[in-house]
Amino acid sequence: MDTDSRLCFRKNYAKYEFFRKPLEFFPDHMVSISSETNGMVDPSQLIQTFLNSSTCPEIHGHLHAKEISRKSWKKFYFVLRRSGLYFSSKGMSKEPRHLQFIADFSDCDVYSVLSAKKLHGAPTDYGFCVKSTKCCSARDLKLFCADDEPTRTCWITALRLLKYGMQLYQNFIQPHQRQKASPMRSISENSLVAMDFSGQKSRVIENPSEALSVAVAEGLSWRRKSCHRLSGHGSPSTSLSSMYSIALHMAQAWFHSKLSREEAQRLITQQGLVDGVFLLRDSQSNPKTFVLSLCHMQKVKHFQILPVDDEGELFYSLDDGHTQFTDLIQLVEFYQLNRGVLPCKLKHHCARIAL
Repeated sequence: MDTDSRLCFRKNYAKYEFFRKPLEFFPDHMVSISSETNGMVDPSQLIQTFLNSSTCPEIHGHLHAKEISRKSWKKFYFVLRRSGLYFSSKGMSKEPRHLQFIADFSDCDVYSVLSAKKLHGAPTDYGFCVKSTKCCSARDLKLFCADDEPTRTCWITALRLLKYGMQLYQNFIQPHQRQKASPMRSISENSLVAMDFSGQKSRVIENPSEALSVAVAEGLSWRRKSCHRLSGHGSPSTSLSSMYSIALHMAQAWFHSKLSREEAQRLITQQGLVDGVFLLRDSQSNPKTFVLSLCHMQKVKHFQILPVDDEGELFYSLDDGHTQFTDLIQLVEFYQLNRGVLPCKLKHHCARIAL
């Protein structure tokens, strides 16, 4: 209690992605199955081999390992099976006489290692460690590091599946089961329709795209009225309108103010390279603009949000003024429903955490 130590909990949007896209987590050259399948992996059955105790998935490849009680690291060929983790004492041989046992995961936990190069002198920063549940000493940690992030992800994902596979699967399917079991909406809710009251006669809007555009226009009108109400006490409306807009988005969880491009990429990567993970930030190159950082296809892309002056009123746009928004909240809400000029919709906001 008298120290500055703290626990930080971070949302990981990719923690169940291997159930949806297993081939992105398990490269062909690192995975083989029991001899009945002649080592061939059926993509549709890949995860099932980890969940089924009668099959024997095997992860293999080179890792750097830290020598016990030394600062030096050595590269070995490792093999992960249900019985535990082994390394080969003779090249890439898998013969039983050449495989040296390292850990049994029934009484061990696996952790990612932050700053492996700086703290432990590792060859790369893609480190992870195996810690016995029975020992608390740092000397008992078995430290490893991979040559790249996909390799480390493959090892850690396989270890999680071998140890907690069925529990992870139950956690993954539970929300979907709840959705199926949820009761139908009431008759009154199902009878709700979009209406247009702008003309002399009201009409039902049957086109979903038109209904959405009307909803966006109503939101735009509401925010304009709010800005005018705030500026009705003798101050210039434009300045108060801008202050109102800034005060709105500054309080949003997806806004990260003065964040660099590199920091944005690191933050999104930490919380899972899943399509739709995003954040908004101030532009470092142009102080008057903002940037949307968005993950798509496991890559972080950056889109500039430009201010647009339309007849003395300030708007924001991602597509050179073709689609305009009174503030960043409206922009985010629109692209959460529509892909527009973006490669995918905005799905998961990236929370900022001090690590």
